[in-house]
Amino acid sequence: MKKREYIAPTIVQHQPGHMNAQAHGQTAEYCASIDGVPVPELIAKHGSPLFVYSETQIRNAARDARRAFQSRYPDVQFAWSYKTNYLKAICAIFHQEGAIAEVVSDFEYEKARAMGIAGRDIIFNGPWKPPAALERAVVEGAKIQIDHPDELIALIAIAEKQGKIVDVAIRCYMDTGVRPTWSKFGFNADSGEALQAIKRIFQSKVLRLVGLHTHVGTYILDPSVYKRATEKLLDLAEVARREYGIAIRYLNLGGGFASHSQLHYQYLPSESVVPTMDEYAEAICPTIHARWPKEVPLPKLYLETGRALIDDAGYLLTTVVALKDGLCQAANPDAEKSNGSRDKAGYRSGSTGAGASGYLVDSGIHLLYTSAWYQMNVRPVRPIAGPQTERTLFGCLCMNTDVLRQSVVLPNLIAGDALVIHPVGAYNLTQAMQFITYRPAVVLIGEGGTVEVIRERENLQHIEALERFPARFQ
Repeated sequence: MKKREYIAPTIVQHQPGHMNAQAHGQTAEYCASIDGVPVPELIAKHGSPLFVYSETQIRNAARDARRAFQSRYPDVQFAWSYKTNYLKAICAIFHQEGAIAEVVSDFEYEKARAMGIAGRDIIFNGPWKPPAALERAVVEGAKIQIDHPDELIALIAIAEKQGKIVDVAIRCYMDTGVRPTWSKFGFNADSGEALQAIKRIFQSKVLRLVGLHTHVGTYILDPSVYKRATEKLLDLAEVARREYGIAIRYLNLGGGFASHSQLHYQYLPSESVVPTMDEYAEAICPTIHARWPKEVPLPKLYLETGRALIDDAGYLLTTVVALKDGLCQAANPDAEKSNGSRDKAGYRSGSTGAGASGYLVDSGIHLLYTSAWYQMNVRPVRPIAGPQTERTLFGCLCMNTDVLRQSVVLPNLIAGDALVIHPVGAYNLTQAMQFITYRPAVVLIGEGGTVEVIRERENLQHIEALERFPARFQ
C-alpha cells in the first residue's frame, strides 16, 4: 500500500467582528476629561502624546492600602518601589503619604537620598549592589536585603573593614504555587539554602539578622499566595529563633499586588478578578497574628507596593494620525461633504474610518513597555455614535512589531481624534526608550485641578547632551 504524503496541519487565525449586536447604534464609551480637566485642553497645551497622572487617585490608592493593613496589624510600613515610577513628583507624593523608599540599584539609592530620604528609611534590594553603593548603604544604615551568597561574603568584609555590627535581612524565594517561581532572587527557603545563609550570618559575628524578605512575583491575583509566603517566612523566623537565638524584627512581604491592567489571556475584566487591598491584607496580617510566638513582640511588617498604587493613576493621551486600509467608503451619503474630499485616485482625506481595519497613532510601544503583557483600555475623547468594530491600534514607530493593541473594539474614528489609553502608570515611564521619536511630556493633575508639568518633552539638546563629537568630524 502506497504511503500517503504527510501534509503538515495549518492553523488559521480568525478575526471575528464585534459580536454584541446591541453595540450598534450606541455611543461608544469615551473619556472627555481626567479629574475634571478636559483632555483636548491638555493636548492643546502640552502636545500629543502626553502622559497624565492624577494626584487624587495616587493619594486615594495609598490611603486605601494603608487603611487595609493598619486596621489589621499594629506596625505596618509601606515602602514606595522606585523602579515602578521614579519621577520626583510621584515619589514625593508617596513620601508625603508616609512611605519610605525601596530601591534596587545604586542609581535609585542616590535618587532616594537626593529626595531627602535618610539611609535608615531606604530598603536596598536587587541582585546587584555595586561595592561602593553597598559600603554607603552600610555607613548610612540602610535596610539591606542580601540577595545571594557572594553579597553576603562582601557584606561581611565591609562590616569587618568598618569595624561595626551591621543589621541585615535576607531575601528568600519559595514555592507558593506561582509559576514560574522567581528563583533568580534570594535564597531558597524550601531547600535549606536560606537556613544556611542564616547560619553563616550568625557565625560571622559582624552581621546581625533582623529581617526576612520575599517577593513572590508580580500581578498576583490569588491572595492566598501571600498567606503561603508569610507562613514560610514565619517558619524560617522560628528556626532562626530556636537554633540561633535570632530575634527577627521585621518581615518584608514585598509587592506584586495587581492593578486594573488586564492581562492578554485574561477573559474576565480586571474589575472582576483583581483582589482588593483588604483581601491582600487579610491573607497576610491574620497569618502573622496566628503563628507568631505569643511571648515574642510582633515583627514590623514592610510592604514594597508599586504597581497597585500608581498604575490606575496614569494615562497616555495619543492622537490618530492615519487610517489603515485607506480606501474607506463613506458611512453615509453626506460623509463625503462633512469628512473631506476625494483625490483623483479615490482616496478621501478626513475619512470616517468606517472601513478602516486599524488606526495609526502618534505614540508607540517604546512608550508602553507593559503593552507586551497587558491590554490597556482605549477610549475616544468624544462621544461617537454608530457601530463599534475590532480594530488594530498601530504605533508610530518604523517597526512592524509596533502594535499597541492587536484587537480593540472602537467606533469609527477620523484622523485627529484623540484617544485615552489607561491604565499606564506603572513601569512605562521608567522603561520608556528614546527611540525614533522624542519622549513626551508628563503632567500631574493636582487635587485642586491644577495642571503641572513634572517632566518636559524631550528635544534634541536633551538627547545629545551626553554625546561627545570628536573635532575631526566637525
